[in-house]
Amino acid sequence: MKDITKRYSNGEMTVVWKPSMCIHSMNCFKGLGRVFDPKNRPWVTVDAATTKEIVDQIKKCPSGALSYEMEGQVVMENSDSEIIVEMAPNGPLMVYGDLAVKSVDGSIVRKNKATAFCRCGASSNKPFCDGSHKKADFQG
Repeated sequence: MKDITKRYSNGEMTVVWKPSMCIHSMNCFKGLGRVFDPKNRPWVTVDAATTKEIVDQIKKCPSGALSYEMEGQVVMENSDSEIIVEMAPNGPLMVYGDLAVKSVDGSIVRKNKATAFCRCGASSNKPFCDGSHKKADFQG
């Protein structure tokens, strides 16, 4: 999958979106639909809410696909040293915390905040979830 990064700025902050990390939970759309609307182009309208509202919603992104920058600096939330693993109903295995994932070829992929691992077997981005569990009607 191509590693694309999109940026949307309101002059005070920039929303950073990495589509390859997105698991399409729709938390952004359901929580702040006037800013995050996949039917619009561009799909992020940063002038539709306050910076605080947008930042608060970005913090709820379960995959880490959404982040933000203030004055050109990427803002990373302080992570706890504890790793939490959660099975999302009919969805991915969510792992919260900083991770280093070692592939079978020995390469390392670093993940922070939250990582969604495929449980349904249908992802084209294994071992990571790409939202295919919805099309596959995964139950589990």
